Order: sequence, then structure tokens, then C-alpha cells
Amino acid sequence: MAVKARSALPTEEIKQLLKTKINPGEIKVGVNSLKSLQGGVLIGTNTIEEMEVLGKEIQTKCGRELETHIHRLRKPRVLIINVPEDIHTDNNEDTIIRQNPDLNLMKGNIVPKFTYVTKRMHRNAVVEVGPETRKILTHRKIKLGWQICRTDDYITETRLFKCSKFNHRTIECRGEVTC
Repeated sequence: MAVKARSALPTEEIKQLLKTKINPGEIKVGVNSLKSLQGGVLIGTNTIEEMEVLGKEIQTKCGRELETHIHRLRKPRVLIINVPEDIHTDNNEDTIIRQNPDLNLMKGNIVPKFTYVTKRMHRNAVVEVGPETRKILTHRKIKLGWQICRTDDYITETRLFKCSKFNHRTIECRGEVTC
């Protein structure tokens, strides 16, 4: 969880404010790490539930001075290559589960996101899965309709037009305009 000051406070003052107003022992939260960031503090706990309890406590006792942001991990996306035309995003999950019983997948493990057509006119489907389901699906072939489809990780690169560099956002950019 990231904790930042609403006004311009140094990192050491943010740490002192947290240590004086909040006692992790009282709210039964184990703090694994307390690291300094530029303009804030990063707090690590054992579980997400502990992080949410700590975040609520910070909001109630230090809400005027500090704001919290709990980082959420995104689920991995898997690309299913060369999907038949009769398979759509609404029936994608059911078809994969029914035709591939050896994978032991349950309803809710696969969330279809979208399909697209490549330059070579192949239809690909992108599904969002959990980490365990990703391990099962990647680098395997699955049955969909009358075809056997390959799977792979779906990775997108974000490129900023301002500096032409990758994997950061406009508000985080420190580069110069390139064009």
C-alpha cells in the first residue's frame, strides 16, 4: 500500500505521523516492510485483508494529512490463437470447459475479454485467467469447436508518444518531447 501526504510533507515526517497515530498491534496487523518512496511511504503486509484494515485505520486517524492507495495485481491474459468463427466471447468459457475436461477447469476461471482478427485473417481470442489457470493453459493446445488452438501469453506494450519510450504513463514521464 502506498501512503502519500495531501500537502508537501517529507517522507520522514510521514513515517513519524504513522508511527505516532497508528499501532499495528491494536488492529492486529503485521507490517512486513516500511519503505521510503519519493513523496510517500510503501507499507507491506501479509494479506490483502490486513492491508485493507490498515488502510481504513489510516483514513480514520490520519485522513486529513495522508491518503492511501492499495495496489491491486492484475490477472494475466492468455491468447488463444486461430479461434473458429462460431466461438464468440459469450460462449468462449463454456466451450473451453466442456471440450477440455482433462484441464479440470471450473466456471469462473476464464473471463473472455475480446476477439480480434489478424492481418492474415486469423481470429484470436483474449481471455483473463488466474495464475494457476495460466500455468495450465499456456504452451498447450486446447480444443475449440472443430479446431485445436494454440495458446500463449497476451502481452501488450504501452508506448508513450511524448518521449517514444515504453511501459510508463504520461504523468510519470520525465523524458523530453521527441518529435
